[in-house]
Amino acid sequence: MSRLIGSQYTAALSDKTTTFTSSGTFTASVPAIDYLVVAGGAAGGGAYYSGGGGGAGGYRVGTDSPVEAGSEYPITVGAGGAGVLRYTSGTSGSNSVMATPAPITSAGGGGGEDYEDGNAGGSGGGVGSSPPTGPGYNAGGAGNTPPVSPSQGNPGGGSSLGAVSGAGGGASAAGTDGQPSGTVFSGASGGAGTPNTISGSDVTYAGGGGCGGMAVWSLGAGVGGTGGGGAGGNMTSTYATPSWTTANGTSGTANTGGGGGGASYDPGAGPSGPYSGGGGSGIVIIKETDGTWIAGGVWGYKQVFKQTVEGNWR
Repeated sequence: MSRLIGSQYTAALSDKTTTFTSSGTFTASVPAIDYLVVAGGAAGGGAYYSGGGGGAGGYRVGTDSPVEAGSEYPITVGAGGAGVLRYTSGTSGSNSVMATPAPITSAGGGGGEDYEDGNAGGSGGGVGSSPPTGPGYNAGGAGNTPPVSPSQGNPGGGSSLGAVSGAGGGASAAGTDGQPSGTVFSGASGGAGTPNTISGSDVTYAGGGGCGGMAVWSLGAGVGGTGGGGAGGNMTSTYATPSWTTANGTSGTANTGGGGGGASYDPGAGPSGPYSGGGGSGIVIIKETDGTWIAGGVWGYKQVFKQTVEGNWR
């Protein structure tokens, strides 16, 4: 069989991007990679009076992370937390993991709350509402939990008044606190996510969820943060009318790690709702950059052709 002269074959490589929207296996072709790893976002809290927004999934990026060409590595894409009914804490998101020799784990977002302080996570969940018995400050959940550097997320929003809920944190900013604005309590907005171009397009990931609203006390619903955060559900009438209308919180966008919106208050709600918004699922994107790869050994022309056709050499 014809043989190449010498002991090495050098293949010229162009950029190759592999995107995981669900768990799978990555086979490396080069000795180092760039990556984006986003965890699943959390659900917003079920309403006591109004639910806190869900925290975004942890957001982590890096370049020149070492791998071994030809080796396979498991990839886990975290699910978003499921939406919940009233009087229930929002479900936290699940971790995303890139199990390479320098493994990367992004933590799932922290669930928004119905009544308590928000839950910690990649980004923290917003504080839930509680009876308006007096002044004080209730805290959103901590972000960047567990801690990594650079930070993978931000805290959820707190509340300056008992009945006002906060928003979920995002990759670039904390969730907004629920605060009064004139005679109406402004809805807390989800923290902004972070834009990234590793996929070849400019996409923003990991926005926090907005808080739920309640028209009875003029509590507004919050918008979701840029990067897939869901808006809070809202109540659109008051006790002065014969009935009221409520809406479920909006879920975070799939494969962005966005947090879900908090649930709205409905004093007549049964087991059918209103629900908080669920968290958006995570994503893992791996980029193998252009350059050269030297394959050791002596390769026949048929072997080289086979490797090229199968995409092992690009």
